[in-house]
Amino acid sequence: MNSLPAKVKIVEVGPRDGLQNEAQAVPAEVKTDLVDRLSRAGFANIEAASFVSPKWVPQMATSAAVMEAIARRPGTIYSALTPNMQGFAAALAAGADEVVIFGSASEAFSQKNINCSIAESIARFEGVAVAAKEHGLRLRGSISCAFGCPYQGAVPLDAVADVVRRLRALGCDEIDIADTIGVATPRQTQAVMARAAAEFDLARIAGHFHDTYGQALANIYASLEVGVAIFHASVAGLGGCPYAKGATGNVASEDVLYLMRGLGIETGVDLDLVAETGQFISHYLGRKSASRAGNALAAKRA
Repeated sequence: MNSLPAKVKIVEVGPRDGLQNEAQAVPAEVKTDLVDRLSRAGFANIEAASFVSPKWVPQMATSAAVMEAIARRPGTIYSALTPNMQGFAAALAAGADEVVIFGSASEAFSQKNINCSIAESIARFEGVAVAAKEHGLRLRGSISCAFGCPYQGAVPLDAVADVVRRLRALGCDEIDIADTIGVATPRQTQAVMARAAAEFDLARIAGHFHDTYGQALANIYASLEVGVAIFHASVAGLGGCPYAKGATGNVASEDVLYLMRGLGIETGVDLDLVAETGQFISHYLGRKSASRAGNALAAKRA
């Protein structure tokens, strides 16, 4: 195993991937406040918006207003999910620094959710990829169900490698390997990451882990051991997966930051500010934060 990276980038996905699953409407000003707090905490990359049809994801209907209102921190990348050219045009108009496209490593998941094959789904993003390059925007590709699928179960390593190659061909600057339903375990995580790294620069591969079975931090540590140095996390553990019963959402940013601090790995993010932010959004949503580290730090302060 390699020695652990000295520095990692944490991509904060709470404002988009986290909040999009909330049943109660969260107003634009609360989302703006959330993004601004996360910016002040020092995140280098914040997933702030999603330009999808409000019919499908009503929670994201305020994305343009949020992108207009946020206080942008120099050097921070503000990302937006863009499923098609219409979404790309909206993201461009809103001043997104990075657009995110996505595909599944599971054929069954792709067919069930968007009624087309993996190859067809990624081919649909060719226009978005070309436009992103033309306008000088970063392009990120996200691979869902890379470790397991609610419909087909196990996902072969070859299937993950195939989607990595397709996203690489589109010119992605970064590729996320996502455990959408939170079923991965450490040895499996290392095998998947090593296979992805055979197709794409390891320095530009990110781990996106959900904590459904309580394995997310173990999987992050396992990823560090093979040299992965970009991870996605969600403040207060916001989020969930509508396709996995009992899924608890993304690994909490506070927990990941506490782990990195203990390992002496630099993140550039202020854990205490993130913990305060986690308490802020949890209080707004009327429930306890899902972050153990965040709740422990809050109790210590109190």
